[in-house]
Amino acid sequence: MNPLQEIFDAIAAEGFSARVVVLIDNYINDILYGKTSFPRFNLSEHAGLCSAGAPLIGASIVACYARASLEASCDVTSGEGSRPSNWEIDELQEQLIEQWAREANLWENDSEKILVEAFGPKIAEGAEAKVYYRSGDTSVVKERASIYSTMQKALEAIVLHNCLFPETTMRVIGFTRDSDHIFRIVLTQPYISCKRLASKDEIDELAFSKGFRDNRNGEGVNYISKRIALEDMHPANVFIDDVTYKPICIDCIVKFVNNFQL
Repeated sequence: MNPLQEIFDAIAAEGFSARVVVLIDNYINDILYGKTSFPRFNLSEHAGLCSAGAPLIGASIVACYARASLEASCDVTSGEGSRPSNWEIDELQEQLIEQWAREANLWENDSEKILVEAFGPKIAEGAEAKVYYRSGDTSVVKERASIYSTMQKALEAIVLHNCLFPETTMRVIGFTRDSDHIFRIVLTQPYISCKRLASKDEIDELAFSKGFRDNRNGEGVNYISKRIALEDMHPANVFIDDVTYKPICIDCIVKFVNNFQL
């Protein structure tokens, strides 16, 4: 039996029992040690998946199960070929990832207090992320909210970011909900000292060097390739590194083109 299908069947039968958590851990380790691959990603994206860490891989497995179980349920109740809505998928993915993360000791109820103690004060907060940093450290920590249609796409975005921009690799360390009950992915990222904000020409050069073309006739901040779309590549997300003097992408919207599936 396909090991991923074995995990799906076990979740359906047992929820996130100790045995199921071990099955997921074993599959994660097989991915990390190159014994198997995650079916959604090509070879270079697989490297981005591994660099994102075991918690992201586990959450991706659970997210795939949630989508598959919903689609199977829709087929039974509404006929073959019917599909659940994105909000239904997102809601179930969040619920099941939280259940799994609690059983796998990757969930924290009072994350802000813990992050301040472990990684320093909160230095920035926006709609998408809360950022913690202690002066002199080599990494920042972020509580990252999803701006994507489903949690699975939010996890994919981290993988694709790592594939495209390994110098600012995002490494997931856990999951939480904030005081507003918003689901957040907790991750670390290298601290980059900003010399200045990147210009449009410099951002163009960075995107073009990675195989993208401008998706707005040179007027916007969106780029596209055959497989992946980059959006929100504005100077607040791309700046010139104080050490290398090269443009560095800290964060952007990245996703498969037209819901690309392998």
